[in-house]
Amino acid sequence: MYDLVVIGSGPGGEGAAMKGVKSGLKVAMVDLRKDPGGNCAHQGTIPSKALRQSMHNYIEFRRNPLFRNHLDQFNLELPALLSSARSVIREQTEMRKDFYDRNAVERMQGRAKFTDDHRILVERDESPLEIESKSFVIATGSRPYRPAGLDFSHPRIRDSDTILEMETTPRTITIYGAGVIGCEYASIFRNMGMKVNLVNTRDKLLSFLDDEIIDALAYHLREQGVLIRHNEEFESLEIGDDSVTLKLQSGKEIHSDVLFWANGRSGNTNDLGLDSLGIQVDHRGYVKTNEYYQSDLPHIYAVGDVVGYPSLASASYDQGRAAVSHLVGEDLPPLLPEKIPTGIYTSPEISSLGKTERELTDAKVPYEVGHSFFRSLARAQITGYNVGMLKILFHRETLAILGIHCFGYQAAEILHIGQAIMEQPGAGNTLQYFVHTTFNYPTMAEAYRVAALNGLNRL
Repeated sequence: MYDLVVIGSGPGGEGAAMKGVKSGLKVAMVDLRKDPGGNCAHQGTIPSKALRQSMHNYIEFRRNPLFRNHLDQFNLELPALLSSARSVIREQTEMRKDFYDRNAVERMQGRAKFTDDHRILVERDESPLEIESKSFVIATGSRPYRPAGLDFSHPRIRDSDTILEMETTPRTITIYGAGVIGCEYASIFRNMGMKVNLVNTRDKLLSFLDDEIIDALAYHLREQGVLIRHNEEFESLEIGDDSVTLKLQSGKEIHSDVLFWANGRSGNTNDLGLDSLGIQVDHRGYVKTNEYYQSDLPHIYAVGDVVGYPSLASASYDQGRAAVSHLVGEDLPPLLPEKIPTGIYTSPEISSLGKTERELTDAKVPYEVGHSFFRSLARAQITGYNVGMLKILFHRETLAILGIHCFGYQAAEILHIGQAIMEQPGAGNTLQYFVHTTFNYPTMAEAYRVAALNGLNRL
């Protein structure tokens, strides 16, 4: 008998397991893979970001005038770039194995299925194993949505689980779906020299972002050579010997070497046996939970991508910890999605926290804007990464910071400075902090002082 069984070893499951064992619970972990880390480590966040870093290193080399005469010696191919990603995956999984071993969390490989609300059956290569537990955390993640009629076993049709398994580098690629995954890979592949078609089913990219950031992203993707088509819908796909043809409902036909389907995801809840327990799952396979991540059965929690939005590795880890904190009776406030920063690893990258101009306008909040354009910062001029900006939205009367939006090199790192100030209670969250604080020079952090002064000058 366990106190807690966690199903899934991604960030959400790891957060839950570590919090459980630190709270004195007897914890077991069940996962389909032999090595921990979940989809995040093996197929999603870590491989794609490692590939992006390799791509970034190549761009750095290509831009450096010292090496300009040696560029012809290098032939950039996808399999070679992926070798560094595999080494990072190995490091990540070995580190996580050590976490579980040092904290005496028993790991089991197999497919879990509930037989009743306190028991699961773990199907494995050897004989099945039945486990009993007082409580559970479901952290099984999500998978790419695969529409009927598309043969994802064909080497010219890929999704985010298989895109990094390509053995050759295509000359042209069509990405259907312009969400976070689609935009990130569009940046990566275009910088590798591929011709990229990005097909968006909506009227703008990443509509949850601030409009100014959306416009900047679209501009720079197009400037890099990505062809973006908005408001398009899939009609059919023809596969030839050496290409694929995507046919859209508008009548357009797009030819390329590979189709990358990046339109939607589904929660990994099939075959878990949740129906028999009366646990609600929506049409996309996401578990419905309350603000403490409890399902319809209060001792069964669900966290991470399997509950849907915001579907971020960072959020998943904190959700796992928050769920077990509630389980053990800690009196903590719910983890609010609006306090979770967004990091999007396009090129340039994007990060944001808090309200957008659109949201503040709709709510009739009196706000003002402070800008700092990277091209005016000494550090950006020195590094050559002078594309981008920091944007601070603040209340005109109280000067409280309402939103921070950053576009450019290391945006996801830069944002955390502003996040720390936004989290300060009461009068601690104010634009004046950036005005009266001395920043190292030259640094990118100086953008906060520039943006704050810019905003005050508008009052």
